[in-house]
Amino acid sequence: MLSTLELRNIIESSFLPMRCECTVAPDASLTVKVYDQCSDRVDLIVTGICANSLNSNRAICDLIHELRYDLEHNHVSQPMRTRTH
Repeated sequence: MLSTLELRNIIESSFLPMRCECTVAPDASLTVKVYDQCSDRVDLIVTGICANSLNSNRAICDLIHELRYDLEHNHVSQPMRTRTH
């Protein structure tokens, strides 16, 4: 199992050159925020991601793929979404 620091680094670096912020709550759930490159506004926020379920490369890749999909299909008028894995 990866440390939370390693997991955060993988997720955050996967969105470069955009700014991505991954935080870990005391209950081991993750919150991921992805920011617009130009305005620095939050384009996507997903909370409640279970860090314990990210125990393989495949699980991490799947999460990143889902986050990228959500980001691509995100519209300003949509409410922010919560995802639990």
